Amino acid sequence: MSKKRFAAGILAALMAFTALAVVLAGSVSAKPKAAKATFRAALVSDIGRFNDKSFNQSQLAGLTRAKKVLKIQVLPIQSNSSNEYIPNLTTAIRKPSNIVIAAGYLMASDLVTVAAQFPKTHFAITDDAVSGPANLDFKGKDVHNIEGITYATQENSYLIGCMAAMVTKSKYKGTPTIGVVGGIKIPPVDTFLAGYRAGAKKCVPSSVVKIGYSQDFVKQDLCKNVAEDEIAGGAKVVFAVAGLCGLGALSAAKDHGLYGVGVDRDQSFLGPHILTSAVKRVDTGVFNVIKAAKTGKFRGGTNIVFNLKNSGVALGKLSPRLTGKLKTQVLAKVATLRKQIISGKIKPPTNV
Repeated sequence: MSKKRFAAGILAALMAFTALAVVLAGSVSAKPKAAKATFRAALVSDIGRFNDKSFNQSQLAGLTRAKKVLKIQVLPIQSNSSNEYIPNLTTAIRKPSNIVIAAGYLMASDLVTVAAQFPKTHFAITDDAVSGPANLDFKGKDVHNIEGITYATQENSYLIGCMAAMVTKSKYKGTPTIGVVGGIKIPPVDTFLAGYRAGAKKCVPSSVVKIGYSQDFVKQDLCKNVAEDEIAGGAKVVFAVAGLCGLGALSAAKDHGLYGVGVDRDQSFLGPHILTSAVKRVDTGVFNVIKAAKTGKFRGGTNIVFNLKNSGVALGKLSPRLTGKLKTQVLAKVATLRKQIISGKIKPPTNV
């Protein structure tokens, strides 16, 4: 081999070694890429949709919080009709998702079907029990992979019924009359209504509580029509328990210069005509179930129960129009009743 060829070989080897060293140095000094979140939680809305300013939207807030706090992937899927429940639940599973939450009672039968087909996936359902005496939809079914998220809304609604009756008796002449507009007549709706009526009767025995249903959770005009009928019949406060549809009932109360009562979320943002709201922390329920599943503490076949004691149900902000002696009297009475409910001395009914 000539000296020139030998020198050229040495030079090439040195250049290759240098290039390799640079690559290796770069791989050591470069910051490792953050690992992508592999846990995914899905939330499938019911027909009320995510823009209802109430039930579904609050659950979506819980999902969003889980994404931020737990550093997970999330998948919100909106259902525009009941026919979309099974396809949407199936889509969530196939993404795949580690836990799939059905956003409402109306989804129970479809959830049973899907959960049986995917026994290794964790599921939860808002507003339905999978065990115990309140279990009406899952009896005889395999619920090892389904967890119920339930709310004792008869408790905060009892307090609100008392408030509404006291305000009506104080501000208006004649028989104290209040109203409530429910959406579809299902147990989670009737639980609100039952507590509301019982609380009104507790504080003002002569009160009359008008109860009506729109049989819908979306169309605001239907709820407004029911509210108008109740107002024509003398109702001075209207409680709306109908998701997006309920905004129509609250609008009717505003149009007549009367009080409305919000539901699920604190709906005081609608204006001072909102006396208060029956807050139902479905956002907390969604978040807690996801957190438990992520940490290996998912409890299929059981229910999580939210109530006044653990702040899972509560009252929203009071209207700024409620002032003076009446406000003091109402708050004092509500505080007393709240303690009695938490202690078990008072047990508000759940059936209308």
